[in-house]
Amino acid sequence: MKFARRAFLVAGIYGLIVLVPLYFLEVKTGVDYPPAITHPEYYYGFIGVGVAWQLVFLMIAGDPIRYRPIMLAAIVEKASFGLPAIWLFLTGRLHLQMLLAGLIDMSLGALFIMAYTRTAVAKPQ
Repeated sequence: MKFARRAFLVAGIYGLIVLVPLYFLEVKTGVDYPPAITHPEYYYGFIGVGVAWQLVFLMIAGDPIRYRPIMLAAIVEKASFGLPAIWLFLTGRLHLQMLLAGLIDMSLGALFIMAYTRTAVAKPQ
């Protein structure tokens, strides 16, 4: 159970550190990764959904046994960015920096899978 707590706590804190500043970087993001953002509702919606998931990770960290079923959705959340990032990079449509972000998500997803399997032993009957 300690492993699951740590994995989800680290993921939640890391995600908040990475995502929250993006609320203030819309223009810079458009300059650094052209073209400029033309649909800010998608940009801010993505950040909002991401921040919400970080809060879910922190909830799971608080009680991994109780929230174990939600770990499956958390694994999907990590794969939903990580797998497309790999594919987009391999097809020449993504910068290396974003591939690295996707690989971090894939690594966290692997930790979530480990946490899910390890908490099965501790699951109350």
